[in-house]
Amino acid sequence: MGHVAGLGPEYRKYLRRLEAGPVALPEPADSQAQRGLQEILEILLSPEEAALAARLPHRPKTLDALAARTGIPPKQLEEKLDRLADRGIVLDLVSRRSGDKKYLLAPPVVGFFEFSMMRIRDSIPKKRMAEALSSYMFGDPAFAREVFEDVTPIGRALVHEGAIDDGAPGGDASAGRAPGASAPTAAPAVDGYPEVLEWERLSAAVENAQRFSLTNCYCRHKAQHLGTACDVPLETCISFDGSADFLLRHDFAWEIERAEALEVFQMCREQGLVQIADNVQQRPGYVCNCCGCCCAQLQAVRRYDIPAVIPSGFFAGSELSECTGCSRCARSCPVGAISMVPDPGASAGEGEAPARRRRTSLVPQVDFSRCLGCAVCVGSCRQGAMNMHRRRERPDVPVNKIEYVVRRALERGRLPDLLFDEADGRGSLFMNRILRAITALPAVDRVLAADQVKSRFVRKIVELGSGQ
Repeated sequence: MGHVAGLGPEYRKYLRRLEAGPVALPEPADSQAQRGLQEILEILLSPEEAALAARLPHRPKTLDALAARTGIPPKQLEEKLDRLADRGIVLDLVSRRSGDKKYLLAPPVVGFFEFSMMRIRDSIPKKRMAEALSSYMFGDPAFAREVFEDVTPIGRALVHEGAIDDGAPGGDASAGRAPGASAPTAAPAVDGYPEVLEWERLSAAVENAQRFSLTNCYCRHKAQHLGTACDVPLETCISFDGSADFLLRHDFAWEIERAEALEVFQMCREQGLVQIADNVQQRPGYVCNCCGCCCAQLQAVRRYDIPAVIPSGFFAGSELSECTGCSRCARSCPVGAISMVPDPGASAGEGEAPARRRRTSLVPQVDFSRCLGCAVCVGSCRQGAMNMHRRRERPDVPVNKIEYVVRRALERGRLPDLLFDEADGRGSLFMNRILRAITALPAVDRVLAADQVKSRFVRKIVELGSGQ
């Protein structure tokens, strides 16, 4: 673990506080990445603000509860929290029914990292921030592992619906593999559930939402300041309902109608972008339209071979008899899951169909373990040779945001912090330490490592937390 020598005590307390939440800011070993982390914190927060943020909760609390917790009068505290919310350090959640407002500490991702680059102009020095983010996120793998390397990552890929239908075919492990080529490790066979589930459809998310916001892509805006941006449009990130409310309330985005949201999504599909939603089935908060060259999630797959995005329920394959070996599918794949390999069938004898003998000596091979099931390759293929097949097992996607947070807390050993916040008093501190001791026992750790037990345990925690 690295040590940022110039970081003040207020910032260190803030970093420790983030360690109790769904996403932390680990100190990297690389010295340049360490300087990047220090720059990020000093750009976004004064020492006084960092000290206040270090006392804020990871679960929503009312202003009065936070005033009692911090000893700051409610009116004065509200002004401080609103200023932090304007920079995305704090999330203020307003009930649509009652209008009541609650506050909680925002994570870095999805959170204040993205918010810092959503506006084109504000008080944040954008170029300096972009350089600091790049140094921290890509100068060292510590942050990528914190965010993406686990069973429950932050995002899930959505398949382009035009590439499938409700009778999406089941394939086999040879789909997309050159004849005679060896099968990739754990290549999925496909059968079973042929229907396209509602929560897998981007169109359903748009239809079910009531409010929409559009904003600049954080990743491409950052790349612009680094001089590495592609020519894909900047205004491509869409949020729904409560997430849109927050972004609009703090001027991170502008409001659009449902029809305009559909137009943006269609344009992004035509641009060959991957559509990535937050990793929940019910009421997703956002859908990003991501390019493989700028997107931090997709770069984590390429740079560190981390499964940073949950794949859709599909995987890519090809009809080799239609393939001309143009390699557009391989070049369009945002995570490098398709490679062109020699096709023994290209030099076959008289028994082969003429079309197969003359078309190509190279054919696509799909790495099933890396394929996102986004269908970008299908849209890029001019011969109709690429297609989508059902995976054998459904993607393991949390039902809602509560289950997502509980899962991440359990996987990272932070469940005691989620259930019993030490800052809430002696009782919570005591229960936190007890639960931490129990979950650290080797026997308990082994039991919770079993998928079936872990799933039942998470669901029970979610039920208790939801008051069911």
